[in-house]
Amino acid sequence: MLEIETSFGLARAEVRVSAESRGALVLGHGAGGGIGAPDLVAVARAAESEQISVVLVEQPYRVAGRRSPAPARQLDGAWIAVIEHLRGGVLADAPLVVGGRSSGARVACRTAVATRALAVLCLAFPLQPPRRTGTAPSRLDELDAVTVPTLVVQGERDPFGLPPSGPDRIVVHVRGDHSLRTDLDAVAAAVAPWLVEVLSRAA
Repeated sequence: MLEIETSFGLARAEVRVSAESRGALVLGHGAGGGIGAPDLVAVARAAESEQISVVLVEQPYRVAGRRSPAPARQLDGAWIAVIEHLRGGVLADAPLVVGGRSSGARVACRTAVATRALAVLCLAFPLQPPRRTGTAPSRLDELDAVTVPTLVVQGERDPFGLPPSGPDRIVVHVRGDHSLRTDLDAVAAAVAPWLVEVLSRAA
């Protein structure tokens, strides 16, 4: 486990480097969860089975023991700092796909340019916060701003909504809700070939 100092506190990164790596996948966790979320674990295993190095990143607020997420500016800044550290060390010269689940997916989208990501993977992108009354604001602009290939894996009953497909954006629906726990095999099956394809283009 790497400990990485950022301007917003200490972050941690669980690094699994493949000996004959095609490239690397760096994933962030959701707002109230950690890197042990079932969908993150399933995707990490699927990536490793395809000789793709994997890094699971724990944001400073989680390392410090807080459950409430930090403001977006701090999340994004810490994420960029971690990616820069990885690029300068264990992932030097590796083609890089970034992503995460829920809040982590939003961070990866917002920082895709700054991290020089080859592609972005979104697990359970929280399109609109559920509300009992009125219309919740959409976060589709964060997805639309990404200009590299993007895969969104979304539970078909996700209360946060179902993002549309778009230019360079594939949306795959799987059984289940925002947790993506119902059919982890389907999540992994959607992600693995897409990762191989986008990394093959960079070879």
